[in-house]
Amino acid sequence: MSAAELATLQEQLRLGPTWQGMEGAEQVFNGIIDGCLAGERRSQQRVYELFYGKMMAVCLRYTKNHDQAKDILQDGFIKVFRSMEKFNREGSFEGWIRRIMVNTAIDYFRRAKNAYLLLGEERSIEDFGEDEEDTLEDEAPEEVLDLKPADVINAMQKLTPAYRTVFNLYVFEEMTHKEIAELLGINIGTSKSNLAKAKHNLKNLLKKEHKLP
Repeated sequence: MSAAELATLQEQLRLGPTWQGMEGAEQVFNGIIDGCLAGERRSQQRVYELFYGKMMAVCLRYTKNHDQAKDILQDGFIKVFRSMEKFNREGSFEGWIRRIMVNTAIDYFRRAKNAYLLLGEERSIEDFGEDEEDTLEDEAPEEVLDLKPADVINAMQKLTPAYRTVFNLYVFEEMTHKEIAELLGINIGTSKSNLAKAKHNLKNLLKKEHKLP
């Protein structure tokens, strides 16, 4: 999957860091945040309504089905309300909520009998060394696939948890391999390897399911 295809994928899904340039919106959120800190149920409901759609889309990218995404979303919102006093109001409110959702998704798979650490060929994520060749990283550029966002998300949900997570963190959260390695407790070589294989598998899935050349 080429850089052009990844850029198109981000634009189609509209799940990148879209909170940038929302300074005006942050002022509107201040009253809602104050209400949440005061324990007002109405303010909590307003936060839920404002961010349900965007955060569900984030959760869907990290899971294999809608039910898992809903579980993570609910857990994520509970953490949001319990941690509201930690939001310093200097950054983006939406970005802060999004980071909580991403971390909740990662924790979800860590708790699921280490399913997060398993790869397709029954190899542990730690099996990949720093020096493993990233042979799939430099695929030849090809025509960008013209697909609906729902088609892409459906294909992403069929990737293994390890591939899917690294792909999301690198492409949509715009994290470096060093940051991903530190967050997941893996080495940089493993992060690079899983990204390359995720891109390769995702492209093959999309081509196969939609009978593309």
